[in-house]
Amino acid sequence: MIQNSNLYPDERIDELQRNGYCIIQNPKRFCFGMDAVLLSGFAKVKSGEQVLDLGTGTGILPILLEAKTEGKHFTGLEIQPESADMARRSVELNHLESKINIVTGDIKDASKRFGASSFDVITSNPPYMISSHGLKNQYGEKTIARHEVLCTLEDIIRESAKILPPKGRLYLVHRPFRLTEILCTMTKYGIEPKRMQLVYPYIEREPNMVLLEGLRGGKPRMTVEKPLIIYEKPGKYRKEIHEIYGY
Repeated sequence: MIQNSNLYPDERIDELQRNGYCIIQNPKRFCFGMDAVLLSGFAKVKSGEQVLDLGTGTGILPILLEAKTEGKHFTGLEIQPESADMARRSVELNHLESKINIVTGDIKDASKRFGASSFDVITSNPPYMISSHGLKNQYGEKTIARHEVLCTLEDIIRESAKILPPKGRLYLVHRPFRLTEILCTMTKYGIEPKRMQLVYPYIEREPNMVLLEGLRGGKPRMTVEKPLIIYEKPGKYRKEIHEIYGY
């Protein structure tokens, strides 16, 4: 097991409250948020399926999905070498080398790297902001994670359509203000939106996240699930959120 003495400066080990798993993170670079955890609860991975996470960051989604599902194998693709290195060390920390593989590479080249019909399921927690939208963080890693600097929504959906087999599934978490664009881009590349859930911080607030499932080559028909509300009151999660986190 990796000891704290093997961490790089500013890194820390955080418990995930699932199967005793932990993850290595660096707050000065980027730490996973609730959106990744909610996506891990929304995505459906069946026994024996192969899963690819596009833009895996420090590997949170492959680790959580390995803990929560009966998937056969999980691969995370990450363009930033430092984040990919943390993800690999987290995989080693949890002794998951036989179940999770971290690849350093560009999402725009994913289909060339992995090939057609190579994964049953793709997940992605992509940058939400277009490159010119919003104030960019002083840390380059955080800017890349939050803004479409190195890849766009269309890159992710286009590559997913090439990688997934017929009836393969794509799971995304994104922002509602881009919902029309997301749905149009999915249908443009032959991934039919099949399931959607809006996430609200409080019951009286507007939604701030949307969870989506798309089926490659699916027939038109989308189910809108009941809203997911995060907080009962400030500082207190609702029961559904505790269940997704696992504590």
